[in-house]
Amino acid sequence: MRKVYDRILDMRGNLITVAAEGVCLGEMAAVHRANGTSTLASVLRFDEDLVTLQVFENTRGISTGDKVTFLGRQIAATFSDSLLGRRLNGAGDPIDEGPEMVGENIDIGGPSFNPTRRIIPHELVRTNIPMIDVFNCLVKSQKIPIFSVAGEPYNALLMRIANQTDADVVVLAGMGLRFDDYQSFIDNAERAGSIERTVMFIHQATDPPVECILVPDMALAVAEKFALAGKNVLVLMTDMTAYADALKEIAITMDQIPSNRGYPGSLYSDLAFRYEKAVDIEGSGAITIISVTTMPGGDVTHPIPDNTGYITEGQFYLHGGSIDPFGSLSRLKQQVIGKMTREDHGDLANTMIRLYADSKKARERQSMGFRLSRWDEKLLRYSFLFEERMMNLEVNLSLEAALDLGWMTLAECFDLEEVGIKKQITDKYWPKEPPPEQ
Repeated sequence: MRKVYDRILDMRGNLITVAAEGVCLGEMAAVHRANGTSTLASVLRFDEDLVTLQVFENTRGISTGDKVTFLGRQIAATFSDSLLGRRLNGAGDPIDEGPEMVGENIDIGGPSFNPTRRIIPHELVRTNIPMIDVFNCLVKSQKIPIFSVAGEPYNALLMRIANQTDADVVVLAGMGLRFDDYQSFIDNAERAGSIERTVMFIHQATDPPVECILVPDMALAVAEKFALAGKNVLVLMTDMTAYADALKEIAITMDQIPSNRGYPGSLYSDLAFRYEKAVDIEGSGAITIISVTTMPGGDVTHPIPDNTGYITEGQFYLHGGSIDPFGSLSRLKQQVIGKMTREDHGDLANTMIRLYADSKKARERQSMGFRLSRWDEKLLRYSFLFEERMMNLEVNLSLEAALDLGWMTLAECFDLEEVGIKKQITDKYWPKEPPPEQ
């Protein structure tokens, strides 16, 4: 029998406190207003018999005399194949004007997958973006963030990845989204024809913070069910800084002792618990996670990117509208380069990055007015082609086409003996026909 409590002892922001017994952490409750409406809440903390709950909606209209009913269950996501193409909020309710979700109720926030059933990452996830596929491969079951600052096109990059990936299912966890960003994800998926393999869990900036911290758990719980059904799932999370800020806001309201820059001391564990859901399941599917972490003030030592860097397996550093080849790193790329990809992949990628680094020095000499050598002029031409053909996020090329274009770019700018690649590789892949004059 459900217990009903008819006295709210305290209200602060979206938090309410009641005196109750026999409830558990994370249990759902219904708050019944005097006007006959009700809203959901979730148990956040105990202090002897005092229970603090986070209300999902605005607390406007709730009075201390309203009733609270504990539902005896945790919040759950609804899973079925009909999820594909749907948009839901942090509570798992539809926000796309579609029918109510019907299916299996699955707990969220469960433990990570059994390590003994995990497979060592070894398969490439294709994105058709050269700066990822060629230079910092995304590997199935990898967890990797996009480090960025406000104003960079990180959401547009996620849309490109969602459109072009070879994953079976894409799950978007949007946190703190402005309405125009939310609408852009919808329009992009519909325009690209990827909406039928996409599930969106959306928290907008005007929604309560408790829904923000539920969004990644909802998305990852659903992704795990798809993976257990044999699907390769790509989870896109934006923006984990909004998630951490929601944790901070709730912690401050609950009078918790703050840690670094006001964030809760559990920030590392909170982030790691979500990222560790990335898995390649033996005999089944996989979950690959790409998240966005916006760095306040571009500070990579800020607690959010700093903790994220310890948890994840590299990062894509988005700077100046493109993926920075020097700040980006995929720690798992060696698992696939030259093993699951063409034999020339590693030599070509390393050479192109080395020559691009040399071209940056040539640009410095040019800007300082020094006389340029013939080699400097070659580097400058190469720099322009590299940025246009490889770094431009609008480029859409398969890995093999991007590798061929890389060889062509080298041949257009340098002589064979100048690139420093092994002869057995150049004999096979150096363009036989001279590049066209430009």
